Amino acid sequence: MNDLPEEEDLAERKMRFLFALRSKGVTDARVLGAMERVDRGLFVKGLFADRAYEDMPLPIACGQTISQPSVVGLMTQALRPGPRDTVLEVGTGSGYQAAVLAGLVRRVYTVDRHRRLAREAEDLFRTLHIPNIVTIAGDGSRGLPDQAPFDRILVTAAAEDPPGPLLSQLKIGGIMVLPVGQSDTVQSLIRVRRLDTGFDYEELRPVRFVPLVEGMASD
Repeated sequence: MNDLPEEEDLAERKMRFLFALRSKGVTDARVLGAMERVDRGLFVKGLFADRAYEDMPLPIACGQTISQPSVVGLMTQALRPGPRDTVLEVGTGSGYQAAVLAGLVRRVYTVDRHRRLAREAEDLFRTLHIPNIVTIAGDGSRGLPDQAPFDRILVTAAAEDPPGPLLSQLKIGGIMVLPVGQSDTVQSLIRVRRLDTGFDYEELRPVRFVPLVEGMASD
């Protein structure tokens, strides 16, 4: 009986969590459903665990962050993922974004330059029985040429410009969503569509992400 108030409080926080997503513009029913099924609380550890259901970015290991849920929702929505799509995610981080995507597409390849983050995310995916995520420790700025081309590419770190290797690994008709801009100034979330004749760029909203860094981390 003593656990009931705590369970009710958790249910209320999750309800507020979904309400916050809708109020920030996450309206796609499939995306909302996927985010409802993935418990963000499992991806936030330590001191900030009790803030997992607030719409705010939070620190994780290796000096990285877990994005605020509304940004995860808006980026996923902008990606327009389909159930048959193969997606490349650059920047695994906590694994939360990949887990959301996994509920919407056929397969997710997620890459992180921090071996620790990739390893911990892979362990969590296994615990949660999410079989359609392939987790790789590697230089995400180079993409995954051996698995390309991809239907969708999502980048969770900001580059000055969309990296050429990632553009080249996007299928004709595919979509890439990523933040661009200097890390110490305002960044913009953009959507890139690959056309037969080139690329179409659409600016979506201002955002703030950690910078996209080439090479492997030393941790």
